[in-house]
This record gives sequence, structure tokens and C-alpha cells, in this order.
Amino acid sequence: MDSAVADEAAGYLLVHDHHVQACREAAELCERLPWLTTAQAEDVSRQYVQQRVDLTRRMLRATVERAEQLRGEYEARYAELRRELLRRHALAACALVACAGGASGLVCLLAR
Repeated sequence: MDSAVADEAAGYLLVHDHHVQACREAAELCERLPWLTTAQAEDVSRQYVQQRVDLTRRMLRATVERAEQLRGEYEARYAELRRELLRRHALAACALVACAGGASGLVCLLAR
């Protein structure tokens, strides 16, 4: 549960930082447009921040989706490698038992 709370807090801080950065960029944009009235500058600023937040949200969702996709691919590959390793160990164990049985039989024959 502590991890979930920490993740949520980190997410909140990330969103907050992006929003603050967007507000800063909007203010800089409006400063370069001195002919805007106060109402127009506020509208441009609000529109810019909203567009930037939407873009950030889409990018983060795409990143999360890609991370989930990669996790699935890596888990599938890991399971495949584990099965192959288990198969190879089983074959090696069978070969070892067969060799031990053959050697034991040979020793019994030679001991007679």
C-alpha cells in the first residue's frame, strides 16, 4: 500500500510540474504578443495550458501503454527461455541417468 501511495504522490507531483511549466510557457508566449488585451492574453494562456496538458496526458498514456506492451513481451520471452532451460536440464538429467545406468551395467558385466 505504501508503494501505491508513493506512486500516486509521484504522479501528482509530475502533473503539477507539467502544469506549472505550461503556465510559465503560456506567460512567455503572451509576453511576446504585447498587442493582446488582458482578456485575450488570459484566453490564449488558458487555451495553451489546456492544449499542453492534453498533449502531456496523451504522451504519458502512450508511454504507459508501450511499457505494458513491453512488459508482456518480456514476460513471454522470459517464460519461453525458462521452458527451454528446463527442457535442456531435463534432457541433461536423462542423459546423465542413462550414462550412469550404462556405466553401472558395464561395471556389473566386467565384475563377473
